Amino acid sequence: MLGSATGASAAANARLGAGDTLAREVADPVDGGGVLVLERSRLIGARGAALHLVGDARARAVDTEIGEVDGIGAVVSGQAVLIAERLRVRDTSGSGARAKGAGRFLARGGVFAGTGRHGVLVEEDGTAELTDCRVEESGRCGVRLAQRGRAVLRETRISDPREHGVRADDQGGVSLRDCQVVRPGGHGLSAAGASVVELADALVAEAHGSGLALAGQARAVLEGLRVRGAGEHGLRVSGAAGAEVVDSSVEGARLCAVHGDEKARLDLTGLRAVGAETGLRLRSAAEEESRLRACVFTGQGRSGVEIGPGTAVALTEVRVSGAGGAGVTVDAGGRLTMTGGLVAGAAGSGLVLEREASAEVRGVRFEDCGKNGVLIGEQAGGTFAHCDVSGATFPALHIGKGARVRFLGCRVFDSAQDVGLADGAEPEFEDCAAVRVRTAVLPSLSDRGRPPAAPASVAGAGEGPLAPDQGAVEGDGALWDQGEPAPEPESLEDLLAELDELVGLDGVKRDVNGMVKLMQTVRMREEAGLPAPPLSRHLVFAGNPGTGKTTVARLYGRLLHGLGLLSRGHLVEVDRSSLVGEYVGHTGPKTTEAFLRARGGVLFIDEAYALAPAGASNDFGTEAIATLVKLMEDHRDEVVVIAAGYPGDMDRFVSSNPGLSSRFSRTLLFADYSSEELVSIVEHHAQRHRYELTDAARQALTAHVSTIPRDAGFGNGRTARQLFQAMTERQAMRVAELTSPDSAQLMQLDEHDLL
Repeated sequence: MLGSATGASAAANARLGAGDTLAREVADPVDGGGVLVLERSRLIGARGAALHLVGDARARAVDTEIGEVDGIGAVVSGQAVLIAERLRVRDTSGSGARAKGAGRFLARGGVFAGTGRHGVLVEEDGTAELTDCRVEESGRCGVRLAQRGRAVLRETRISDPREHGVRADDQGGVSLRDCQVVRPGGHGLSAAGASVVELADALVAEAHGSGLALAGQARAVLEGLRVRGAGEHGLRVSGAAGAEVVDSSVEGARLCAVHGDEKARLDLTGLRAVGAETGLRLRSAAEEESRLRACVFTGQGRSGVEIGPGTAVALTEVRVSGAGGAGVTVDAGGRLTMTGGLVAGAAGSGLVLEREASAEVRGVRFEDCGKNGVLIGEQAGGTFAHCDVSGATFPALHIGKGARVRFLGCRVFDSAQDVGLADGAEPEFEDCAAVRVRTAVLPSLSDRGRPPAAPASVAGAGEGPLAPDQGAVEGDGALWDQGEPAPEPESLEDLLAELDELVGLDGVKRDVNGMVKLMQTVRMREEAGLPAPPLSRHLVFAGNPGTGKTTVARLYGRLLHGLGLLSRGHLVEVDRSSLVGEYVGHTGPKTTEAFLRARGGVLFIDEAYALAPAGASNDFGTEAIATLVKLMEDHRDEVVVIAAGYPGDMDRFVSSNPGLSSRFSRTLLFADYSSEELVSIVEHHAQRHRYELTDAARQALTAHVSTIPRDAGFGNGRTARQLFQAMTERQAMRVAELTSPDSAQLMQLDEHDLL
């Protein structure tokens, strides 16, 4: 909350609360001393004012038309009150309606069109309330507040004013709810002086100037503001003005989505900014720092966030993606506090600290930046704790001359080089590591347990405990160890077709297809600015050995990568031995290391029930489960966990910890393969290795498979693979006795190769 916004808001509510009183007078204004009632009347061709109420007059106008006035349509001054229902004011040389003195004007269902000056003008101590009204093509502003004038607008549309949609100056105040301001020639809303703006669920579209502009000491409390297209900024705050913005969006602003300068202060929560030259540009000398929480900046042509000289900003869980320049920049002397969040896909560096800037950054990910992940200029300082930098084109971390920066528990992934140092740089590294980096200064986890030796030029490198690597990541991880970039997302059509080609698994295929459709819908809702429903991506795979659980898990990770829900989509397969330590204090770090290797992908825990052995209450597996539960919460958007095992035992695993039952809400059942499906699997292996089964071999294989006992030793897909391997071995022995076998004989598997 802004420091003075609470008091300002309360004062505004008091000043803008005339609606209740006026609403009571609507029932019978004559009881309040009214002297005039107009019904279905026409006031045409007047000069000066068509209707003028002064003193303590009361009037009610119903279905009345005012037009072709050489002056103002209706004037309410003194203590007078005008209550208008479906009033139509057109073609006036002055304003459509004017409330001044202590006059009060209430309009419901009214139209103010083609006015020479303002649609509605409220000044001095006047009050206006517009409900379900239209203000169209005003010669100046749609609604104008001056001195201490105040207005309440509900469900009102202001379109095509020559100047601003709504303008408040001096000590004016305006409250808008469910309103629209469309195509204003100036700003959508403009507030200056000590005015106050309150807004809830309003749209400002196609403003020639800024969507909302605050200056002087104006204060604004905005919730549900949507700015669509602006010739200047989406939201501009200057002077000593302040804005508190909640759950709002800005799309298509030409300059900045949000711009603040002089001594402006911003408090933004849940803002989504799409497009514009810059997402947030703040150059403010305000004593109190501006704050942003859970905001998203995406697709900016230049920087996502720019922090000016001497400006202090705190970013919490802010996401910046797809910037055409740097993701976040901090100018000379600027101060950044950044906790959580993501900077991804910037064409320039992820974070740039200019000369003598400072930053305290914790738990932030910098991904796939076109230059450095973090670029630290000369004499800059600060601390980076538990941050990850991956996919940088230039050195992931560049530290300039004289910079004094401390890195604690940070990691660099999948980059050509981890650290670049200018002469005189003085960084400190503690518990930091490089993973799959070609040229590494930091200790490398790909050294497979060898004690890392840090170069003397890097102070503190290699200090503190560092968990050894547990082996290369399966699948595409081998390429990453060679410094290759992460794979591009595959098309969903290809991945779903690959799933469909798997033998059997009809129920699993239906479940996975359903989850994909659900996630696509969630993604579309997020892109449309709608809240996402609760969604757990963690799964239990229950089935006997060899039923395709690992294959589907690997494909599931690739599908999530294709949907943009996982940054890598790779699979890390572990079991109890990979997670549980041999002595007290060993299990937590071991589980954490295995889990973090899966960041951006899938952690597949085979025989997960072994972590909760039956009848064992004092087992280290309990600690591994508790560690997993916490990590799944801390990294809920980064890692998908799949727990696999026998159907009967997985229930015990899930119920062993309350946190597991809430996170594993969906179980996929992998049924045993039928005899026909096992034969199809053998044929699939044969086709992959350029073998062909004869009809006799196929019949013999079908008969043989049907006789195999389906007991605890039955291996499902493993059994089919073993059968194929045995057939190829017997065929090799048989073909070796032929003098000059042709290619057809080398490829053929017949019934003699089965037994």
